[in-house]
Amino acid sequence: MKKRVTGIGGIFFKSSNPDASKEWYKKHLGLNTDQYGCTFWWKDQEGNECSTQWSPFPKDTKYYNPSKKEFMVNYRVENLEWLLSQLKAEGVTIVGDMETYDYGKFAWIMDNDENKIELWEPIDKAFK
Repeated sequence: MKKRVTGIGGIFFKSSNPDASKEWYKKHLGLNTDQYGCTFWWKDQEGNECSTQWSPFPKDTKYYNPSKKEFMVNYRVENLEWLLSQLKAEGVTIVGDMETYDYGKFAWIMDNDENKIELWEPIDKAFK
């Protein structure tokens, strides 16, 4: 059986002041923040370098639409195109079209509680 989710790719949340949030987390929790938030590096079971992104977004972001929630989780996946075909066959709502960048492929779905979920087939070496 093919793998679907392989890890957490990112934790995104709305903030009334994203820059102040990044500073607070840097000062009080030691996160190494930059303009995007903080990237955590780790190794998977095969020893591959992987990343998880932590990012505050502006309160008025449209990026989480159509979800009305204050957060969005990004899941790392192994084969996004295959997974999307499976999810579509299972009746899962797919939001928009898959997008491809030099650091991976992205797609979005809605879960049963109307949370928008971001799926990411990463190319971690693009960050090095």
